[in-house]
Amino acid sequence: MKTKMRFMIINAMIACVYAAFTFICSPLSYGAIQLRFAEILMLLAFYNRRYIPGLVVGCFFANAFSPMGVYDMIFGTLATLLTCLAMMSVSHLLVGAFFGALFNGAIVGSELYFLLDLPFWINADMFLLVKRLF
Repeated sequence: MKTKMRFMIINAMIACVYAAFTFICSPLSYGAIQLRFAEILMLLAFYNRRYIPGLVVGCFFANAFSPMGVYDMIFGTLATLLTCLAMMSVSHLLVGAFFGALFNGAIVGSELYFLLDLPFWINADMFLLVKRLF
């Protein structure tokens, strides 16, 4: 019981840190070019799968402030969930980070293409480039 409560508290803290950090850096976190420094927390899924709920909930709450509204809450959170599942299932950190860039580039790039009429490949490539830098 004590261990379950501990992980619930840790996940709540992870969700708060992800959402707060994304919101604080909101000029960079939302819009045509998205640079989310909170994405570094995604590496927690590689080290312990029990942190995945906190990451997904944090992304959901962070996307609640997005100008793209419900679409970002659904598809952005889906990208985070797929990234976490991929991170959890690989044995090499860089491979997991690549999957994160791939899922975010494809899903969020598609979202920006359909909602903001931005070129898909430029957005997808930007995500891959930024993820490689961090």
